[in-house]
Amino acid sequence: MDIFSQIESNVRGYCRAFPVVFTQARNATLFDEQGKSYIDFLGGAGTLNYGHNNPAFKQALIEYIERDGVTHGLDMHTDAKRAFLESFQQLILKPRNMDYKVQFTGPTGTNAVEAALKLARKNTGRQTIVSFTNGFHGVTQGSAAVTANSYYKNAIGMPLPGVHFMPYDGYLGDFNTLTYFEKALNDGSSGLGKPAAVIVECIQGEGGLNVASAEWMRGLQTLCRRHDMLLIVDDIQAGCGRSGTFFSFEEFDIQPDIITLSKSLGGYGLPMAIVLLKETLDTWLPGEHNGTFRGNNHAFITARQALETYWADAQFSNQVQSKASLLRKRLKSIQAHHGKDVRHKGRGIMQGLEFASGDIASAITEEAFRQGLVIETSGSDGQVVKVLAPLTIEEGTLEQGLSILENCIDTVMNSSIAQAS
Repeated sequence: MDIFSQIESNVRGYCRAFPVVFTQARNATLFDEQGKSYIDFLGGAGTLNYGHNNPAFKQALIEYIERDGVTHGLDMHTDAKRAFLESFQQLILKPRNMDYKVQFTGPTGTNAVEAALKLARKNTGRQTIVSFTNGFHGVTQGSAAVTANSYYKNAIGMPLPGVHFMPYDGYLGDFNTLTYFEKALNDGSSGLGKPAAVIVECIQGEGGLNVASAEWMRGLQTLCRRHDMLLIVDDIQAGCGRSGTFFSFEEFDIQPDIITLSKSLGGYGLPMAIVLLKETLDTWLPGEHNGTFRGNNHAFITARQALETYWADAQFSNQVQSKASLLRKRLKSIQAHHGKDVRHKGRGIMQGLEFASGDIASAITEEAFRQGLVIETSGSDGQVVKVLAPLTIEEGTLEQGLSILENCIDTVMNSSIAQAS
């Protein structure tokens, strides 16, 4: 372990919570170099919706590499890109009556967000973007500006102008926060002005598993249209099936102007990101937003395989929703056992439990790791223990992991009560 502390930057994070050397991974199970196995409820922070080393994807990738398929293509045409676009159009866009152009950005979610923000400003001629309390959209300069958490904003080291924050759904209890938003839009002295766009997550993953209601999201779209603002949905973590449908907003019956996707889009954990945009917004000049690795052809291969393996019909979506129901039932049971000290949050296989403090949540995840479960926290103070397991996790493994989690919560909560008394 010395080499990591000797050479690797202090910026490293996850390895501090999980201080072992991992050597193998299969579906929802990790193995360290001592041979110990761990159930994975982290899933690459939402990058491994289809599990580690999915055999269908692996074989397709091996065959592509062995035939000397193009690895790096910038934004040139390749057969791998064509095949992905054809599958994405036929299996994702057309069945949902979605008419969008596809922009390949640099292969990270934050780069897709940067492109979306630039595009909104370019098309409207206005600068201000509205984001929401507890929102997370990345840590490069533009995306950090629309990220609410001060920990990431402070790291930029300079003011981040051009953004106003509004209260997310539920932030003010039962009060409809869109009422305040529209009041500010209509008041020339509110300081808000006329924004170019709104960026929003339907499920705030890093922000603590806050979930927007269908009514609120439909109201937000109406508000955007009434005030000539573009609606950007950041589906980087909540997309690709995490909510139970491919897009997290499908059940809301809305049509965002711009959508960002990354993380699990590449299927195999290979980096890939896209921006979906209405054709009228495709005003880019050639190369105006670019990136050397926007043509990751290996990711095109596994992304296409993911679409054809899991999204050709409703079977996979139904399985995810079934596991999500199981997850909700188990977490609600834990919540009921501990009463007001614990609160259930989230949707799909993106659920968790909120505790009174980040210290309690951290103690639970630390104990979980000792017992063979990898799970992280989220929220403004790290107070939410978040289940982000691969969607392909075997039901028995999911149950086993939840039993470990329940035991760890009981242990920590009982200890906390004992210390308090």
